[in-house]
Amino acid sequence: MKLYDTARRTIVPFEVGDVVLMYTCGITPYDATHLGHAAVYVGYDVLQRRLRDLGHETRCVRNVTDVDDDLLRKARELDVHYLDLAAAETARFDDDMAALGMIPSWSEPRATSAIADIRGFIGMVLESGHAYQAGGAVYFDVSSWPRFGEISGYDRETMLQLAAERGGNPNDPNKRDPLDFVLWQPSAEGEPAWETLWGPGRPGWHIECSALALRELGMTIDLHGGGSDLIFPHHECESAQSEAATGEPFVRHWMHQAMVRMDGEKMSKSLGNLVFVSDLRQKYDTRAIRLGIVNNHYRTEWEWNEHIMPNAAARLERWLEAGVGEGALDEVRAALDNDLDTVAAVAAIDAAAGRGEGVSRAALLLGVDLEAGPPTLNPPTYAPRLR
Repeated sequence: MKLYDTARRTIVPFEVGDVVLMYTCGITPYDATHLGHAAVYVGYDVLQRRLRDLGHETRCVRNVTDVDDDLLRKARELDVHYLDLAAAETARFDDDMAALGMIPSWSEPRATSAIADIRGFIGMVLESGHAYQAGGAVYFDVSSWPRFGEISGYDRETMLQLAAERGGNPNDPNKRDPLDFVLWQPSAEGEPAWETLWGPGRPGWHIECSALALRELGMTIDLHGGGSDLIFPHHECESAQSEAATGEPFVRHWMHQAMVRMDGEKMSKSLGNLVFVSDLRQKYDTRAIRLGIVNNHYRTEWEWNEHIMPNAAARLERWLEAGVGEGALDEVRAALDNDLDTVAAVAAIDAAAGRGEGVSRAALLLGVDLEAGPPTLNPPTYAPRLR
């Protein structure tokens, strides 16, 4: 298998042992699962399916960021406890993932479960000389890490711009350098706070994933990823602090999913241009939703439009009519081994189904179970979205 590596900026052999350790950044649970989320996790699901088909065991950890600026802000708006909001939206997310046929996560730890781990991790970074205390917070000192920026490949100006856009707060007066990032921060009034040696507060955004990856998978993991909007600052900062703390390589292979766009902008909660999986589930077979996603390459941005789901539903019907069999199986395996080329895989299955060959084995590698009964097209079982 060959996969594109973000840090090396080229397609390289994905060389792993019998057990593949994977970490993919999960949701901040303050709203429902949208199609951009689904695209990210479908991509890693297809990767796991092919790895298991090759005989590997996969252990994929997907965290839940249940303490975060956005979550706390939304909880205040709704006048609910932030953990109640997080629990409700995590249940909604898990229900959508199960409906889409995702392989269950090997572990799905919450950030608030790791406060002790986070405190210990920050202590390691401080002791290594790569962090400092100021204004009741603890910051990572990027000047102490010459490799900062090696994953993204961005220049300083681009990193500063993205930090400002994505919660990095470069204008924080307590920072020695605008690119320094928070490991621990004082809590504002009404926010949750935990005691530490350097003062009460709550974790920074990046530190939870480092602590959870170390706790769940060990110092070095085979593959780490998420949406491409996490390359900087999240993954750049995560890698720097992890290697500063442990002295060991953090990630062997970085994999990132391109954005799904709508109305010319990336689909995101902050912009509100969203297509919710729970809404699609009321109208379409969830296998068709997967087909609408996998007919796009994971590294290519694509635009949502009104034709995607009707076309995917029609494709699913053609595959179902083709029936059970191993048509296109070798072609699909070869396509997935070529940088997870799901577009070529879909085309190969289309061709085999057109020849009247059963395609169930090949479709299952894409997570489309043609032998399962059709889902009931009813609203999901959880409560309506909070607004």
